[in-house]
Amino acid sequence: MEAKLKKELGTSILKPTGHSGGGCISEGQSYDTDTGRVFVKINHKSEAKRMFDGEMASLEAIYKTATVKVPKPVKVIQLDTGGSVIVMEHLDMSGLSKYSKHLGDQLADLHLHNKKQLEKFNKEQQTVGKGAGEVEVEPVDKFGFGVTTCCGYLPQENEWQDDWVTFYARQRLQVQLNMVEKTYGDRESRELWAQLQLKIPQFFTDVEIVPALLHGDLWSGNVAQCADGPVIFDPASFYGHSEFELGIAGMFGGFNSSFYSAYHDKIPKAPGFAQRNQLYQLFHYLNHWNHFGGGYRGSSIKIMKNLLK
Repeated sequence: MEAKLKKELGTSILKPTGHSGGGCISEGQSYDTDTGRVFVKINHKSEAKRMFDGEMASLEAIYKTATVKVPKPVKVIQLDTGGSVIVMEHLDMSGLSKYSKHLGDQLADLHLHNKKQLEKFNKEQQTVGKGAGEVEVEPVDKFGFGVTTCCGYLPQENEWQDDWVTFYARQRLQVQLNMVEKTYGDRESRELWAQLQLKIPQFFTDVEIVPALLHGDLWSGNVAQCADGPVIFDPASFYGHSEFELGIAGMFGGFNSSFYSAYHDKIPKAPGFAQRNQLYQLFHYLNHWNHFGGGYRGSSIKIMKNLLK
């Protein structure tokens, strides 16, 4: 692997630094190269390239907004032995502590970025003699993403849709429930979903949703801080409802009140927020059920029952 990395990165030096890390899906290692230190994430599964291509595109999209820090992506490399690696900038990170407020503030900026680009684009269209070339990042007016991204190792259906409720019900919840059905044949979840999918539009009455670029998997294990501020990593990005981001953020702890206060100062809670938050957590509980087994069944069923009350 190291010979392949040297060749692909065009470096004569490739020295492991002792900095390593990894989650439940991939393992990681930092290396010194001719041009500085990089972090290399390795996954030996055959579908790793699709997963890392999605992560690369997600990191690039967030990086271009210049709102919240992410490791700058370098390259995805397929290994001759099977599997792939993703190479990115090495950042010296520690647990998020003093920069929680900053993260809330910057995350709101990320979520508002596309809205501002759309407003700017529309304004320029009305100004005679000024082209659309003034907009740094192309604005997006649909929900989805240009490539497949993976939440965990499961691929997400990111085909573009005009309507958020349709996108979320069909391309997020339905996909997860189909997997549950295929693996477990769970009758109760099937019956609850038959009722819930009819009710979903009611949760979005009078809510204006502009596509926001999302990290997509923002739990406390995917945030940290550097010397100069917060950093987020391991994204599973797409353009969706900004509130979706706060679903998983509230599930496993790790975000304090200063994070939420700073965020909601810029993006206040819309009416019905609490119910939609449960609806967004449902995706993550189903995704965990499909990743890790029936320990997450109870939470998934409970949320569906709550939303049907």
